Amino acid sequence: MGGGTKMSLGLNDEEAELVAQARAAAEHAYAPYSDYQVGAALRFADDAVITGSNVENASYGLALCAETVAVARALGEGRRGGLAKVAVVGPLDKGVGAPITPCGRCRQVLNELAQLGGTDPEVLCVGKDEVRRVALSDLLPHAFGPAHLD
Repeated sequence: MGGGTKMSLGLNDEEAELVAQARAAAEHAYAPYSDYQVGAALRFADDAVITGSNVENASYGLALCAETVAVARALGEGRRGGLAKVAVVGPLDKGVGAPITPCGRCRQVLNELAQLGGTDPEVLCVGKDEVRRVALSDLLPHAFGPAHLD
């Protein structure tokens, strides 16, 4: 994956709080099929934080990722832009502990909310021993969004 830098978990206080809220959200994940609990936390320009966790379904294609749930909650609360930062966490005991990144669908869903406010939020992709900081535009270059429909 292009873009982003690897770094230790040396987060500032605001980022550490955002990651903690994403971890707390992951504890509420409904993941009986994959046993892979994901949490997301979205920080807005007014410092509000909206969280989400993944919700699986026996019909696998109907599962919802944590980022999509958080964006849906934000939009449902009337937020239209102002997305400043995103944290995404997965289980610390699965895989190789590498930072987890939003899937393609979630990148597009996050982009929609970001473009509504003209922002390019930093995404904190959190792993066991490191955090990868990536601008959303680097995760989804040449993104399609609301402006394309004007």
